[in-house]
Amino acid sequence: MNESFERERFDADIAIIGYGPSGVTAANTLASRGVSVVAFERDREIYPRARAVTVNDWTMRIFQDLGLDDDVLKVVDPQRALRWVTYDGRELMRVSFTPSTLGTVEGTRFYNVYQPSLEPVLRAGADRFPDLVSVEYGWEVTGVEQDATGVTITAQDAATGAVRSMRARYALACDGGSSPTRRALGIGLLGDTLDVDWIVIDCRVKRWWPDRDYLTFWSDKRRPVVDLPLPQGNHRWEIPLRAGEDPADFATAEQVWPLLHDIGVTEDDVDIHQHAFYKHHERMAERWREGRVFLVGDAAHLMPPWAGAGMQSGMRDAYDISWKLARVLDATAPEAILDTYEAERRPNVEFYTGLAIELGMIIKQELPDEVLAQITAPPPPGVIPPDPPLIAPPVLEAGWLRGPVGEEGIVGKALPQPKVWTADGWMKRVDDALGRGYVLLGDGIDPATLLTPAEKAEWDALGARYLTVRPVDEGTRTLDEIVDFTGVVLEFLRTHGARAVAVRPDRFIAASDRHGLATPDWPAASVALTTTAASGR
Repeated sequence: MNESFERERFDADIAIIGYGPSGVTAANTLASRGVSVVAFERDREIYPRARAVTVNDWTMRIFQDLGLDDDVLKVVDPQRALRWVTYDGRELMRVSFTPSTLGTVEGTRFYNVYQPSLEPVLRAGADRFPDLVSVEYGWEVTGVEQDATGVTITAQDAATGAVRSMRARYALACDGGSSPTRRALGIGLLGDTLDVDWIVIDCRVKRWWPDRDYLTFWSDKRRPVVDLPLPQGNHRWEIPLRAGEDPADFATAEQVWPLLHDIGVTEDDVDIHQHAFYKHHERMAERWREGRVFLVGDAAHLMPPWAGAGMQSGMRDAYDISWKLARVLDATAPEAILDTYEAERRPNVEFYTGLAIELGMIIKQELPDEVLAQITAPPPPGVIPPDPPLIAPPVLEAGWLRGPVGEEGIVGKALPQPKVWTADGWMKRVDDALGRGYVLLGDGIDPATLLTPAEKAEWDALGARYLTVRPVDEGTRTLDEIVDFTGVVLEFLRTHGARAVAVRPDRFIAASDRHGLATPDWPAASVALTTTAASGR
């Protein structure tokens, strides 16, 4: 632990406000790196309704780092494909999945998720660390005060009215789209909420029907429908209410059934389990940090559901800020790295928000015909198209990076994750072979030889490893080598003209020898930690 943090007593290193998917991802990320956590969750039970329905290979890679991917795989199903279809059977667009490069089982790109089954797996993951994770269920945060060294959280027990305060070094506000913490900090939420109610109908499957396992968007101007196969015998339809219809008109399952009858679904196919209503949001907080408090997930941004990225974006936020906080607390990164959180995550969230809006315009038939034709046009004969944006591997556009980012460069891209051999004969996925810290990889060379003494000292201070990547027809010479028997890693390096790269703990490329392997520059100055106080609702 950083010695500068030892002068004051804290109840935990990090306070987490809200223990939904973002909060529990943060808890797992922090505790698995030795950071203590206290979480406050107003509700004693997991929210029973299915909200998010998808995770992809990027999110599954995060679960792998947290040691949870095997358990998550037990409660998710591989997704077959996405299709946009009109009621007369005309297919407007289809997204089929090429094999993932990020190391998922059988190369799966997307998985269907039933969120009430996923969250217990994530909470059980945090329960592996009883000495580091304390969760205060039934406690609602009513105040957040911070100063130059920490954050004081005040919370009230909803059952007894008891009030208590706890002290942490930093706080993560994972308290949802209505975030009392965000409001109390005076951070505005910019954007719009669309004035259309959608009904979400969760059902239990009684019999199979043809192509049930497609995630289908029924495209129509008046009544577009989202048709979602979910794991463990669940299925969902999302349907907008028309002008003149009101949620009060659909208070019971009997009143909801006509909506399903209209699209050919009968009582022989499913039982209605539950239903709810929601509106689509396109909103972003004006800033994601106030001193030692960081907004995470829906507290920072809200997007329409069409790209399946809302919950996932929150989990990626949580992972990003949490591995960086862990590095600050163990003194393998300066506090300035925390300023890269929003710089890295905001552009990605903006990208998925824009993509979701565009995909929503297809299902609602709001695009001009010529634009739709351009989007859905097949490639010329003999041309292999790139992955569509929805399934393309992730990239960073800004943040803790050295060198230009863009389509041709390697900086900011995610390192592929095939299986490799270790020098002592163990077959592992790349991430498991590299470990959880910073790693420099060299194509047939020791990457440390490309550094000046000063540059190596900087990487050494961050606890970096230096590994040589060998092809399968070469022998290893030291234990600090891996054998890329599929050739995927070496092809990745050579395609981008890199002899060596620096890989971050989150497996994005921070630097390459093409533009200098020195550690990327830290932000010039950390956000001022002025004394502030905020009260919750």
